[in-house]
Amino acid sequence: MPSPLLSVLAAACLLAGCGREAPPLPPEPPAPILQGKQLRYPPDHPQLKLIETAAAEQVTSVPAQLPARLVWDESRTQRIYPPFAGRVGAIRVDVGQRVAAGTVLADLASPDFAVAQADTAKAEADASVAAKALARQRELYQLGIAARKDVEQAEGDAARARAEVARASARTRMYGGGAAVNQQLAIRAGMGGVVVERNINPGQELRPDQYGPATPPLFTLTDPTTLWVQVDARDMDVEALRPGQTFVLRLAALPDIPFEARVTAAADVIDPGTRTIKIRGVVNNPERRLKAEMLGTALIERAHQRGVSVPASAVTLRGAEHWVVVQTSPGVFERRLVDTSEEGARDVIVTSGIRPGEKVVSENALLLLRQFRLAEQEASAPAPGASGAAPAAQPPASAASERSAS
Repeated sequence: MPSPLLSVLAAACLLAGCGREAPPLPPEPPAPILQGKQLRYPPDHPQLKLIETAAAEQVTSVPAQLPARLVWDESRTQRIYPPFAGRVGAIRVDVGQRVAAGTVLADLASPDFAVAQADTAKAEADASVAAKALARQRELYQLGIAARKDVEQAEGDAARARAEVARASARTRMYGGGAAVNQQLAIRAGMGGVVVERNINPGQELRPDQYGPATPPLFTLTDPTTLWVQVDARDMDVEALRPGQTFVLRLAALPDIPFEARVTAAADVIDPGTRTIKIRGVVNNPERRLKAEMLGTALIERAHQRGVSVPASAVTLRGAEHWVVVQTSPGVFERRLVDTSEEGARDVIVTSGIRPGEKVVSENALLLLRQFRLAEQEASAPAPGASGAAPAAQPPASAASERSAS
């Protein structure tokens, strides 16, 4: 328990402390003044330490980022659909396997293909009969027994039979079959490549009328060492994406690796749904790191004839107008109404209102705009005791008489 002497000493110290005067507060800095269109700060004003500026830079080109998507190179891609109805037998390949042209991908038992084989066999039989009939008519004509018109008729029948053989055999050869009727159809690869898609199962019933552009194919073969890049460009970007020009492709899946792509084709019509123009490019993929349907960004440099670049934080929007605060000299600022043409996440292209090299306020521009409004309000307020001020209100007569009586 503390001693009474210590308590008395502590109380005396507190009383002595309460009697001291608080240290005086530093004087409030003078407010900036408005002279014409310029806001002037006194030297060493504390708010000047909060303001940062950046020089407006002349631009000759503007970087642009456009959405891009990787797809298979359609010039090296084959989608295989069933030519005849039938039932799937054995499946010979799987996704990721490299095949050569003519490789059997799957076996199909098809009665419809058997009809085509039978047509070929019947056409060959009819052609054999017609050839024998023609030979017989020619012998009879040489012996003077048959008429000339009978020989000509036999020649016509033989020619029609040969044409039917050519038609039927060409149909069966196109799908890998011959004259033997076994209804076994081999689905073959029409080109060399990698199997990148398979939508077929053993025992599945196939019908050609069930397949179309909106239906997945049985197999998709492609050469993945090159891919197409589909870019959605605005009409102002077309000049920078002419066929033969190159651009940089960056992908979300591989953000640290830039890829060089080349423009191969550009559409001549604007998509009415997206208001963009379809640009097609090609990118090499020897290591097969790129995959179809990857999303990325096409980086281009679009030529720009006039304008300066300023930080996006320097431009403020008031209604439909864009404003910038320019530092004309140390501690002196001026508001400018500007026109913009490009508004990016970091930079804005200003086409009028600012000259190259002028310093714009890039940090705390809103603070300066508020100081402008306060200075304008103070300048427009009537001065105390001015002639235009309203007269002071007079007390009621009863109150005045009461004061005089007293």
